[in-house]
Amino acid sequence: MRRTEAAWQKESQKIQTYNELVSIVNSQRAEHDFSTEALNKTSELLTKNPEYYTIWNTRRLILQHQFSKATSSGEGGGDGQIKNIIKADLQFLFPLLRGYPKCYWIWNHRLWDLEQTTLLLPTSISRSFWQEELALVGKLLSLDSRNFHGWGYRRQVVSALEELASKDDEKEGHSEDASTPASMAKAELDYTTKMIGANLSNFSAWHNRTQLILRLLHEQSASDEERKKMLDSELKLIHRALIDPYDQSLWFYHQNLMCTFDPALASGTMAPNFTDVERLEYLENEVEAITKMLDGEEDCKWIYQALISCGVVICRVKGVMSTEMKQRISGWLCELKRLDPLRQGRWLDLEASLNL
Repeated sequence: MRRTEAAWQKESQKIQTYNELVSIVNSQRAEHDFSTEALNKTSELLTKNPEYYTIWNTRRLILQHQFSKATSSGEGGGDGQIKNIIKADLQFLFPLLRGYPKCYWIWNHRLWDLEQTTLLLPTSISRSFWQEELALVGKLLSLDSRNFHGWGYRRQVVSALEELASKDDEKEGHSEDASTPASMAKAELDYTTKMIGANLSNFSAWHNRTQLILRLLHEQSASDEERKKMLDSELKLIHRALIDPYDQSLWFYHQNLMCTFDPALASGTMAPNFTDVERLEYLENEVEAITKMLDGEEDCKWIYQALISCGVVICRVKGVMSTEMKQRISGWLCELKRLDPLRQGRWLDLEASLNL
């Protein structure tokens, strides 16, 4: 559909207004104008185009000037002024974040704001900012639970809160704990459980869960039995989730758990000390469980990929590929070729690497 002359004129006017605004902001920066008016102009421009990352740098320069001015005012209210400046900037960012939740530069600038509270303000005030931010990112993830920017940002907020807690420990004389930040790993693991319960197809939540479990087990100096119990719990969780075998994010987490039984990868997993007998028992049970998933889902390629992966690890643990396993893997691979012909080269390479 062709645009009318009026529409073209309206669009041209918008472009002209935008270019004039860019010119003003760049001129103010060149002239080292760090006034409130200059800050407002960056707000106006970033509202129109939050992807203009150079202007975020300009905004930070202006804010740093305002922080320095507040600190050197000598009126005793520097902390209050800095607090208000940062709070106002965070308020400016919120509607942008709602409108552009996957814009890296907004998340980056928001994190910078919060880092300034840690650098410039008393710990108690800084902590309140970070705690409010954790609640905010929780609300944002409830609206878009798979936003990987939001999950990465949440990890950074949690890390900052842990560091602030460790500073409190140092002040209170708990020197033996000073090198280890107060952990929020258990609370965050519970959060991933909640988010997965709301939406199983959440790669970011499953990924976060992997890291948190390893950390939690390390912090608790977990025994082999406790680690086995954790693994069994996670296997039950993923088996319940795999009621939809077409969800790729679930199979990624399943594959991560299967690494526990691979002698070459086990050292970096939640239960690294299984015997070969134990590994084989788990793997054979897994092959049986996954094979049952084929009933009614014979065209799901992820099932065949998981079966092949388990079969290969079984051979690795045994140190040999039996004739029976070779036939089974060949059969699964034939199904993959049929179901996913676009990756024919990949399946042929896999076939060659396994000497099938």
